[in-house]
Amino acid sequence: MNSSKAIRSWVAAMAALVSALPAQPAAHPSELTLSQAVEDALRNYPSIRVTQEQMNAAAAGIRLAQTAYLPRVDGLAQLNRATRNTFYGMLLPQGIIPGVDGVPADNLGSVWDSGLGVLVTWQPFDFGLRAANVAAATAVRNRAQATMNRTRYDVSVATADAFLTVVAAQQTAQAARASVDSWQILLKSIHALVAAQLRPGADESRVQAELAAAETQVAQAEQAIDIARSTVAQFVGLDLSQLNVSPGKLAEQLPPDRPEPALETAANPLAIERNAAIAQEQSQLNAIERTYHPQFFAQGLAAARGTGLLSDGSRLGGLNGLAPTTQNYGIGLTVTFPVMDRFAIREQEAMQSANIRAGQAQYLVIAANLQAQFHAAQAKLNGARRIAANTLVEVSSARTALQQATVRYQSGLAPIDDVAQAQRLLAQAQIDDALARLNVWRALLEIATARGDLQPFLAEASQ
Repeated sequence: MNSSKAIRSWVAAMAALVSALPAQPAAHPSELTLSQAVEDALRNYPSIRVTQEQMNAAAAGIRLAQTAYLPRVDGLAQLNRATRNTFYGMLLPQGIIPGVDGVPADNLGSVWDSGLGVLVTWQPFDFGLRAANVAAATAVRNRAQATMNRTRYDVSVATADAFLTVVAAQQTAQAARASVDSWQILLKSIHALVAAQLRPGADESRVQAELAAAETQVAQAEQAIDIARSTVAQFVGLDLSQLNVSPGKLAEQLPPDRPEPALETAANPLAIERNAAIAQEQSQLNAIERTYHPQFFAQGLAAARGTGLLSDGSRLGGLNGLAPTTQNYGIGLTVTFPVMDRFAIREQEAMQSANIRAGQAQYLVIAANLQAQFHAAQAKLNGARRIAANTLVEVSSARTALQQATVRYQSGLAPIDDVAQAQRLLAQAQIDDALARLNVWRALLEIATARGDLQPFLAEASQ
């Protein structure tokens, strides 16, 4: 009597377990959704701040290039006490031996000398060199902006992928825990049957082995959850103890089956960044091409000097020479032309042109890779949808097979191996079904990644 009651309770419990997986827990306000995870990563991940500061530095570079339009003003004040010996003769340009004004003399007596002056230099025209330098600095800023956008894109993709990995691990663990619960109930029932000598002891040992294997699968799934959660926490800037991932509709629904429009590779942040790099190289080439021109400088000078030495070589002594007493001023136009720089400039232009061609070739590589990534993601999406449709049949059939094997075993018409095989098949079918739905979302993520815009994907996943 007791054994029949145990069998009936076991059959009822098994039917309840195989009818459906445990319901999803209700979302808590503190749970992290996919959209929130991406937003937090864009706000907190350090690499975003690195590229932001790089863009700020590039913006300062534009203002630095614009200062070349301002006149240059140099002031000088000098006071010294030295000998005033001089002689006739030429000295090649250098910066060590000072030039001394006056008549030739040979006297080691020293006097005071002083000087004060202001020199204003301005380029009235430059054949477009300063404008080209400003354009080059602007191109650097544009590239820094493109790099920041690409970094934000990379962080968004990595965060979304890590989030899906967490959800996949959670679904696997959930199915594995349901399998453990089933084996525990079966073990209790088998133990009662074995104790009543209605079933051999080998059946109980077999169920214990299956339970241990299911518990191992749970441990592996929980390990995968912890690893994936640590990756998400790295991006969003939360402590693991505060991270609670909410799968939302990712684990419950399939996205609508819509036709995918053609890919526009130029809209991807990787392609935009490469185009910005090409534009920077081109602007630098334009600046180099404008360096081999005469440079015109309008100059104005006001200066005064003082000395304690007279023209006949005698010294005034005392404090004479400490204050400037003789004034001069002048204005003029200075023209310089680096004649021999042409050879170096020509090679610089050749190097820059080669860099531009290399950048254009890299753009073609990026475009080809994005097209291949897009087509592969489309193939994955089509396959994932077919698999997701098939796993529904797999779960239903596995559930029916377990119910039938359970009844046959309870009636003594089937060995425990049939029940064990059916239970493993159901657990695997439930895992396959959960992962099939997530693989559809993951394929959509890969398509959005190739397009370079995750917002439609995030909006679809959050509806």
